[in-house]
Amino acid sequence: MARGGGENRGERLQIMLTGDELILLDDFRYKTRMPSRAAAIRELLKRGLSAEGFASAAFGTRSEEFGVSGKMPPGRKGR
Repeated sequence: MARGGGENRGERLQIMLTGDELILLDDFRYKTRMPSRAAAIRELLKRGLSAEGFASAAFGTRSEEFGVSGKMPPGRKGR
């Protein structure tokens, strides 16, 4: 999967939401002026992952650099 700002989105992810979850998602979407539900979900994922200390890896980071132990790859925040 390509990294960076404008990559093509080649994977589809389907989720089921309750009526209440959908209302909350739409409220977030409209209050933050997101163009679509998909954009709102991507923004919420980005915010949630960032809050947990996960940031995007630096371009060119190899999958072998994401181990359980050892130093963190570039672009990842320590916890």
